[in-house]
Amino acid sequence: MKNIIKGLFVCLAFCMVSCESLVEGINDDPNGLVIEEVDAALFLTGAQLANNLAQAGHVNRMAGMWSGQLIGYASVYGNAYGYNISTAEANSTWNRIYISIIPQVRHIISISENDPLLKGISKVMEAHAIGTAASIFGDVPYSQINQEEVDDPVFDGQISVLDAAIGLLDAAIADLSSTPGRGLSQDIYYNGDSGKWLEAANTLKARYYMYKRDYSAAYAAAQQGISSSANTMSFNPLSESGSQNMFFTILDGSRAGDIGSVGSYLSQLLIDSSGVYRGNAKTVETARSAYYTIDENTASNNMGIIAATEPHQLVSFEENHLVLAEAGARSAGFDTGLTHLNEFRAWLNSGGRLNANFSGMEYLYEAYEAADFAAGGMENMDGIADDRALLREIIEERYVSGFGQYMPFDDARRLRKGETDLIVPFPLNVASASAHPERYPYADQELNANSNSPGEDPGIFTKTPVNQ
Repeated sequence: MKNIIKGLFVCLAFCMVSCESLVEGINDDPNGLVIEEVDAALFLTGAQLANNLAQAGHVNRMAGMWSGQLIGYASVYGNAYGYNISTAEANSTWNRIYISIIPQVRHIISISENDPLLKGISKVMEAHAIGTAASIFGDVPYSQINQEEVDDPVFDGQISVLDAAIGLLDAAIADLSSTPGRGLSQDIYYNGDSGKWLEAANTLKARYYMYKRDYSAAYAAAQQGISSSANTMSFNPLSESGSQNMFFTILDGSRAGDIGSVGSYLSQLLIDSSGVYRGNAKTVETARSAYYTIDENTASNNMGIIAATEPHQLVSFEENHLVLAEAGARSAGFDTGLTHLNEFRAWLNSGGRLNANFSGMEYLYEAYEAADFAAGGMENMDGIADDRALLREIIEERYVSGFGQYMPFDDARRLRKGETDLIVPFPLNVASASAHPERYPYADQELNANSNSPGEDPGIFTKTPVNQ
């Protein structure tokens, strides 16, 4: 791992100076390039582009298939949909996290001692990357990575890595709180807006506390988290002919016909003719159903969540507000959870989460009342405790609103530990399977090269420590 990182830094440095005059300094020693002299901000865009792929690319689509939201029809996605996946599938995501993100943002920190904005952004980026790695893989290298004297870093426990990510976010919050921010074109997420970065850091803290089932801490963090849809951290495609939505891109290329949403459990929840439609007298899902539909056969017909220029959410307002609803209900009581759920439904009822192609279609999200969750009420026909009925509705909303993010996969694994009554009951993709997948396989490159690796991947059905 160490030698690869060194080589990448050199390549990045040469790329960054390639636009200088071809004749300027022609007699200078070509070996005299000092990487510390490269503007720190120039490393940021590349790290963020890699983060887009790590958070919203191949593994994200696998998580969608393993949580009943997408269907893999053919090729690699057909195999993975049937729980047949090799360790080679993890190599690209592993490399993005450990080579293209963390070393770059650590370098930014090392040469930005007097720039709290760049330091804070970089710490959020690292916490985002390593927190995702711990979530999807389990135990991962962290405490010993990027150290000159360590060739084979140990695999740290998943929970300790999550704790370290939370600590890093606290440090980022301190940095970002000390600066007003500034225009920063290299920051393709927030253009140097320290307030938006502060909110994203707190939402990530809330996410990691949710993983650990520390609902009081999650609720406290989310209260300082992403406060509006405009502050969602997203990969924002630039144009239809250049940077495009990553899901659109694969269907526009060799993966047409391989993966889509039609027929998934999520799609059934949103179609009024299905047997599991979640609508009722206060909820109509026609518009969101259409917006979420992904036609696997062609990119050109997809004008909704994966349209060519549609942003792909990475850390979202939806996630933060539904943390407030779930964690609030668990830690502060029924009324708090219901209040936050109704706030979110009011946002949906204003057309939130729809683009212009679908905002004119029918939708309805009226406020719920406590009576709707009492035994025999609209949202409690099976007569369970009213607080559990409320949680069940909130988690179902997280499942629907989290489409395209890791949240549905994260929730299913979290709730399988003792709260199966709250899980959205999406079926197994393979009837003969012993269980739903719990993790993504380690990269075979790391298994083969790191003497401190497990040697053999434990398999996708092995629960990670936080969920055991």
